[in-house]
Amino acid sequence: MLSRFLSKESQRKRALKKADDGVYHDYLSTPMVDKNTVCEDLVIVSLDLETTGLDPKKDKILSYGFVEVSHMTVRLAHSSHQLISIEEEIPEESAVIHQITDDQAATGIPLEEAMPILLRQLAGKVMLVHYASIEQNFLDAACRKLYGAPFVIPIIDTLVLARRLFERRNHTFQPGNLRLFNLRPQYNLPNYKAHNALSDAVATAELFLAMATDMFPNPSQCQLRRFITQ
Repeated sequence: MLSRFLSKESQRKRALKKADDGVYHDYLSTPMVDKNTVCEDLVIVSLDLETTGLDPKKDKILSYGFVEVSHMTVRLAHSSHQLISIEEEIPEESAVIHQITDDQAATGIPLEEAMPILLRQLAGKVMLVHYASIEQNFLDAACRKLYGAPFVIPIIDTLVLARRLFERRNHTFQPGNLRLFNLRPQYNLPNYKAHNALSDAVATAELFLAMATDMFPNPSQCQLRRFITQ
């Protein structure tokens, strides 16, 4: 519970003391981004996970997709989509949503191989997600299991930002209004097929850039501390 009240940098240092030597120790050895950094100078990784369910204690990561955002521009050349192989069969109700079959998952790589790739991409950067509980909780469970320490990273959550905007402008809203693909039309963003990790990561990145411009037309006022949600 104490970690909730510590800065990300303090959390990083505490986790570093627990982490085994290796890739996660290297990840945690990289200082966190200063919260006063202007957005133009940030390197952000927009990330999405597809999972077998919502409970990281029993469900598994099936794929990740990420795209880098630097100088407030989506860098498609710095993007990746990776399937994760798991030992058990994928639940039918899960496969219907993300369209990842057992045969497709079998072509992926084990989580033990995928995590180092992802951690090297995230080190020293900001993670951008839509509904942070999924990515944060699943990556935290993975890091605790594989490396013996919690997952720590500054997070921007476009769902939280959207809720703040609705409340600030005294707009009534329903939970469904906060879904990624219900928010995008408000900013005249195109429709993408949902529940593909890479396309969802790109969709989240585009939504964030549109929201940031809406909230802070003056780039000098656009700082990480105004967006960070975890």
